[in-house]
Amino acid sequence: MTPQQYVQDKAARSGSSFYYAFLFLPPPRRAAITAFYAFCREVDDVVDEVSDPAIAATKLAWWRREVATSFEGRPSHPVMQALQPIAAEFGIRADHLLSVIDGCQMDLDQSRYLDFAGLTRYCHLVAGVVGEVAAGIFGRTQEQTVAYAHRLGLAMQLTNIIRDVGDDARRGRIYLPASDLKQFDVKAQEILNRGYSERFTALMRFQAERAHRCYDEALALLPETDRNAQKPGLMMANIYRSLLREIEADNFQVLHQRISLTPMRKLWIAMQTHWRGR
Repeated sequence: MTPQQYVQDKAARSGSSFYYAFLFLPPPRRAAITAFYAFCREVDDVVDEVSDPAIAATKLAWWRREVATSFEGRPSHPVMQALQPIAAEFGIRADHLLSVIDGCQMDLDQSRYLDFAGLTRYCHLVAGVVGEVAAGIFGRTQEQTVAYAHRLGLAMQLTNIIRDVGDDARRGRIYLPASDLKQFDVKAQEILNRGYSERFTALMRFQAERAHRCYDEALALLPETDRNAQKPGLMMANIYRSLLREIEADNFQVLHQRISLTPMRKLWIAMQTHWRGR
């Protein structure tokens, strides 16, 4: 299996909404975003699939060394063998990749966030930086597009957090800020026990409203001159926002299930966005 086949397989098997946006890119940009996304999946899987935190930390340390040696021209992992040769062309830097690893390290080091400011720092590393790199691969020409990409990354990561409350609770994690729990009188143990209440629903509605504001703010930041190039990001935004609306329509029944969109619906949303350009 070639490195290019490896990253393609990694992206396709993930079932992620991102994959559907990749389909509409020209081959060179599709190859770059697929390799970058495969890297993100590899390091994220370290945290999600390795039960021993010490082993996970060791694996993340290995990835830090792999990034360093890859940018010295000596990649050993198939993901980096696919990504490193095209990194400079699309403005992908070592510090971008190291930031993503730092975000995964935060998953190992803490399972709670005191306030939204702390959560935003985490989202910046695992989603904002990813958005910045993706925007560069898609073909940005304006500096303001970076701000759009970071805000959109935050909106999408907040959507992930809302969707995954139950899955995270099973791992002993709560990404909802403790200050928000206090505001709505929801105890951490209630979430860990996956118990529903009107207070929990109000808390989740507050989270959804925050995510919607971030989507609106992101779209307002996108320069018109970059809108066409950034259509893949808009596809992802529309898919994720549709998921958020689905969760709202289901009254935030996220503690016992992982709500998702069907592959066909994701593809249809991506196609509609491609046609409409927004």
